[in-house]
Amino acid sequence: MIQGLIHYGLHFGLPLLVALIFYRPVWLKAYGIMLLGLFIDLDHLLATPIFDPNRCSINFHPLHTYWAIGVYVLLCIPKKTRWLGLGLCIHIIADISDCLLM
Repeated sequence: MIQGLIHYGLHFGLPLLVALIFYRPVWLKAYGIMLLGLFIDLDHLLATPIFDPNRCSINFHPLHTYWAIGVYVLLCIPKKTRWLGLGLCIHIIADISDCLLM
């Protein structure tokens, strides 16, 4: 239960915190775009079983591989893709927290 609170708290709370602190005038737009990072979980549909509470997503699902994470970090550099890159990196941080808490 605590693990789930931490995981989903990071998924939804950390982007909100980043948006409010660093992008205050446009926080809602920044937050919405960062939340788009949740869509990389669609790659879980390729796994059998789709959800396994004892499986670490990092480097297991295609959009959670180290190569993909490298791309997400690079997306943080250009201003046009920064919010999406931050959302994707925050998503990965949330998933890493799961792996560490297993």
